[in-house]
Amino acid sequence: MAKPEQDIQQQLILDARHHDPFAYLGLHGESGNQVFRTFQPYADRVWLKTAQGWDPLTRRHGNGIFEWHGTSTLDRPCLLRIEAGNSGYEQHDPYTFPPSLSSDELYLFGQGRLLEAYKTMGAQLTEQFGINGVRFTVWAPNAERVSVIGNFNQWDGRVHPMRANGSSGVWDIFIPNLGIGDLYKFEIRNRHTGNIHIKTDPYGFSFEQRPGTASKVTSRTQHTWQDRRWLEKRITADWLHAPFNCYEVHLGSWKRNSQGYFLNYRELAAELIPYVKEMGYTHIELLPVSEHPLNESWGYQTTGYFGVTNRFGTPDDLRFFVDSCHQADIGVILDWVPGHFPKDDWALARFDGTALYEHEDPRLGEHQEWGTYVFNYGRNEVRNFLLANAHYWLGEFHIDGLRVDAVASMLYLDYARKHGEWLPNQYGGRENLDAIEFLKQLNVMVHEDFPGALTIAEESTAWPMISRPVYLGGLGFSMKWNMGWMNDTLSYIEENPVHRRYHHDKLTFGQLYAYSENFVLPFSHDEVVHGKRSLLDKMPGDTWQKFANLRLLLTYQMTTPGKKLNFMGNEFGQGREWNVNASLDWHLLNTDWHKGVQLASKDLNHLYKNTPALNELDFEQHGFEWVDCYDADQSVISYCRRSSDGSFVLVILNFTPVVREGYRLGVPAAGYYAEIFNSDAACYGGSNQGNGAGVYTEPTPWMHHPQSIIVTLPPLAGVILQLK
Repeated sequence: MAKPEQDIQQQLILDARHHDPFAYLGLHGESGNQVFRTFQPYADRVWLKTAQGWDPLTRRHGNGIFEWHGTSTLDRPCLLRIEAGNSGYEQHDPYTFPPSLSSDELYLFGQGRLLEAYKTMGAQLTEQFGINGVRFTVWAPNAERVSVIGNFNQWDGRVHPMRANGSSGVWDIFIPNLGIGDLYKFEIRNRHTGNIHIKTDPYGFSFEQRPGTASKVTSRTQHTWQDRRWLEKRITADWLHAPFNCYEVHLGSWKRNSQGYFLNYRELAAELIPYVKEMGYTHIELLPVSEHPLNESWGYQTTGYFGVTNRFGTPDDLRFFVDSCHQADIGVILDWVPGHFPKDDWALARFDGTALYEHEDPRLGEHQEWGTYVFNYGRNEVRNFLLANAHYWLGEFHIDGLRVDAVASMLYLDYARKHGEWLPNQYGGRENLDAIEFLKQLNVMVHEDFPGALTIAEESTAWPMISRPVYLGGLGFSMKWNMGWMNDTLSYIEENPVHRRYHHDKLTFGQLYAYSENFVLPFSHDEVVHGKRSLLDKMPGDTWQKFANLRLLLTYQMTTPGKKLNFMGNEFGQGREWNVNASLDWHLLNTDWHKGVQLASKDLNHLYKNTPALNELDFEQHGFEWVDCYDADQSVISYCRRSSDGSFVLVILNFTPVVREGYRLGVPAAGYYAEIFNSDAACYGGSNQGNGAGVYTEPTPWMHHPQSIIVTLPPLAGVILQLK
């Protein structure tokens, strides 16, 4: 004999397999009567609030199904009194609250266009019928059942199964009387295998301290922003023709306190911002501050895309840091990682027991090189997740731009894969068409919704038009890291000076493509770790030559067309490789060598920022003119940098440890050329060779110019001259 329908549903609740628990639990009309059911596996007795008072419920099943039958009309949501052991408490029943997700939200999410999905998904502190609580929402289309588990229900997946919203794959439940600080996860039963998966919230705003992995209910924000002037200025700023000099920082290892612990966001605001301001940088670029379990991943193995890492404080603490930067006229760029995600079984990987955020086929869905999964950019909900995440950082934290990590790995289906390890696109090519479309949507969204915000691609190939608008056929990024220039420059500077004459083309080749993109010239974290050695340690020669070469390298970077980026420690000649688990070696500044590099960096930064000829036409060919690019035998190059009003500076770089006296150069105009910077100055630790205050022109034609100057070139040094 078949079981009655109610018995079947009851068993599904007890087995934590019910796809629609709201159809059985809560308040229902049956045969003209009202029936109320609740599942309370830890309760001894339960009462229901009615118009007549507290009515006891009958235990329908020994494992915790309680039931009430009556004819009186009950107010929704229903209020329960529960007795468990020696304690008693009252709570509203979650299964008597109506659905709160709108059809518009579900439709836009399914279309990949719910850009503020972080206000819908995850754990939202909210109020229903005057009752405070948390609405939990998660996307798990291949689940048979999804429950919220947490410290409020003994992490028991039977207690709070969620509502399925049709075919959207979205589940939700409002649990009253929860609040800030409550820990939770999602328990997901796969409908194909029946396997149980315990997952953190993909949209979680914060997480418990490591090694715990639970999400934490977090308030949206209590921070009052004070950066209106900055944001208004950003909207109208002409960033193409403005200085952009980024200080790249890993917050956990920039500096630590006397006990060796992390500085928090507010302590960093007090120490890092004044330092960056004094040094003359225009922006801070933060390595990822989204939540990640392992320090050694530097933040790039993100498990909580919407979570501010609690290593340094709360989300509002980060808002305070960004706000403080803006009030000091410093922009904040955030490293952002949409190219891959780690395989941790408690995070995004195989989220509902299937390849949900990634591809099923490892030839599409895995980066063997990094041991990570690749996002499925062709899936609307996945694309929505990433677009909403970018929107979240820019909107909720007033971030001024995103440096998008590993763009090349997104663009190419065969990235770091051998023959047979990748699948071609529908046209037989190696281009990832879904990723291309996603990047275009990302850049259009950022530039439309956040005027003045920047997107910067870390992209190492010759893919065309990375930093050209989408409407012109480009990918739409604001700027692109110039990895070719970086590799050529470091390869050249690591050569012994006696051999540099044979590699002169590495200094000149970059001008052939320098204006094909809006380039940033980076000496980033990637160049000072994993056996690559610090910038200082790359330099050839004895100690004096190492420091002279480093000052020369920084002079070359700061005067070459392109925006600038340096990783922390470069500016004072950090000696050892970067160690993510320790502070920079600030004690080195007690040494004149390192103090000299820092002072040279500071002066170069301010000179770049305050000299239009060095920053205004970084992306335009008429802002640069070779004076002499042919002097390979002496390893000397010289060039003019120009501004739109015609003013210019003359840059001369000597890449050998030889003083070159009587060196003649043609110049564009007659007059007095002041020496406004010399990397060999004694205050920087140099030998103090040079041209004193400056030199006058002579009416001797030279290098196609009617005027020329005779200068002294200091050893392993750069000088900058300006017509006065």
